Amino acid sequence: MKRRRATAWAASSLVAALALTGTLTGPVAAAQDRAGTVATATDPVTHAENDRVPEGSVWTQSYFPSSDNSGTELHADVLLPEALAKKKKKRVPVILSVGPYFGHSGQTGPEDWTHTGPSNRFQDFIEGTDLFDEGYAFVMVDLRGFGGSTGCLDWGGPGEQADVKAAIDWAAKQPWSTGAVGMYGKSYDAVTGLIGNNLDQRALKAVVAQEPVWDMYQYIYSNGVPRPNVTGTANAYNSIATVDQMADDDPRYLANSRWEETHPECLTENSAGYRIADQRDKHWTSRDLARMAKGTDTPLFVTQGFIENNTKPEEMQEYLANHKGPERGWLGQWDHVRGGDHTSDGRLAMGREGWYEETLSFYDHYLKGVKPKVDYPAYSVQDSTGTWRAQKTWPVVERSATLPLGDGSYVDDGGASARVGLAPSGEETPQPREQPSGDWDMENAPALDPAAPKGLAKGQAKRQTAGEITSSFFVWSKPVKRAVRVTGTPQVSLTAKGTGNVMVKLYDVAPDGTAVMFDEQVSLLDSGKLTVDLKSTDWTLISGHVLAVEIGSIQTGSWRDTPSGETIKVKNARLELALDSPADDRPTAGARSPFLDTYLRQYTVQLPPGPASFTIPSAGRH
Repeated sequence: MKRRRATAWAASSLVAALALTGTLTGPVAAAQDRAGTVATATDPVTHAENDRVPEGSVWTQSYFPSSDNSGTELHADVLLPEALAKKKKKRVPVILSVGPYFGHSGQTGPEDWTHTGPSNRFQDFIEGTDLFDEGYAFVMVDLRGFGGSTGCLDWGGPGEQADVKAAIDWAAKQPWSTGAVGMYGKSYDAVTGLIGNNLDQRALKAVVAQEPVWDMYQYIYSNGVPRPNVTGTANAYNSIATVDQMADDDPRYLANSRWEETHPECLTENSAGYRIADQRDKHWTSRDLARMAKGTDTPLFVTQGFIENNTKPEEMQEYLANHKGPERGWLGQWDHVRGGDHTSDGRLAMGREGWYEETLSFYDHYLKGVKPKVDYPAYSVQDSTGTWRAQKTWPVVERSATLPLGDGSYVDDGGASARVGLAPSGEETPQPREQPSGDWDMENAPALDPAAPKGLAKGQAKRQTAGEITSSFFVWSKPVKRAVRVTGTPQVSLTAKGTGNVMVKLYDVAPDGTAVMFDEQVSLLDSGKLTVDLKSTDWTLISGHVLAVEIGSIQTGSWRDTPSGETIKVKNARLELALDSPADDRPTAGARSPFLDTYLRQYTVQLPPGPASFTIPSAGRH
């Protein structure tokens, strides 16, 4: 329990006890009033009156319609600099966050609050930037169906896009606003930031989006293959939408928060959308944020963990390529964290200092017209060695290569033949693949998939050498002569005979056979040609290392695939790589992300280099 909440809880318990005995008078009664004062649009509340209000701000609540003429009413918690209340003619720029996590009783479920107040979701950002002292307002808007807003959930869809448009317009037109709006968020409320950019509204001057989803389809399916959260994410957001809010909230807020009680069809319709597997369906094309970013130019500051297991770097490169405005980015080897987060032992989760200073400078530049005092890199990137570099853009591609992988065959059996084959080699025979529940929202997915069974890759390679056809086959490169970085979005193309599933993995193989799986993707497969984009990556193969490519059935990870049992024949497989030379790097400040070592422990296997069939060319000056 946080210190402030613990104090409030103790005080509230004392107040309740005295109330029951009829002895609630004097200073204690006054303390209760201060703790639970509720703001309205015309009655602002300070921290002295309600300890959930951030210090230095005054809290009001407002309601306004969404922009799609659906009758949806949106709720906003507004935090203005306290000094602004004394200067009624002064205006300030607005930092806006729009999402599902701003309910007064808690972000994803009931927390230990004893009275209502604005969400503390971005208290770290408020304190880290000294936001109110720096002359900004902070506005949190509940998406339709969440918190104090009415309407049916519409995960990243046209309804939510209308909500974002309305929120930007509303924030820009308030009497205390300069008309300049910036958006801030992480995960879901980073998605709404990308939506804001796509809407291309004049009032929106800058977006900061940490660990977003770049295309909503990719969070639920991988090229037609369901992910474990195919039904669970809908359940999670339905649950958040129906969380009971605080009893002392104002009547309008409470009535709106119970929207689903009288509109149960909202939950059913929300769940139904997630079950559409066809990426070409209108449900998903209307949520393809990467495609919809084409030609947009709002200044954009993003973060992305290349190895994170939640909001993965899928279609990130497409989004950034379609976006034509100024860009800033922190990209690297971390999980689903914020720029200023620390690990339990005090280390920075991303490994780089200065998140709040750089973010504030970004907003000052584009919302206030203040020239930055520090020349920040456009992109600060940490590769797989844990080393940071500065770039003008991402990816930097010094050489593109099309690498022939040849032919091969595998049985689409979900890894059954591979696992049975472990027993003769003396390795422990593993149990069937673990399947997580999948009941998570975009803030709470597992950080890691289950580790691959010990000996799986090594056993597969041995059986392939013996001429057997099992659950997958490998292709190896020659050792690289000098360090080369695989960057951007690798792509595999092939011609298949058979129907089922395909999984492609890339391994960084050391001379001693220690191999790290650093990229993967899956897809449904029919006879004919197939092209699959893997996740975006930034992985350096050091001198003497080998790139191994595995093509086969879905044997690891947590996809909910249905193996066909067919033998799949692969012809003319090719791997497209974007290459960069580490020798050309321009270093910038930053330490190794702690999560990188966690990832290496989880995804390192034994895979001795096999017969080389292709060469990775060098990149850069040589």
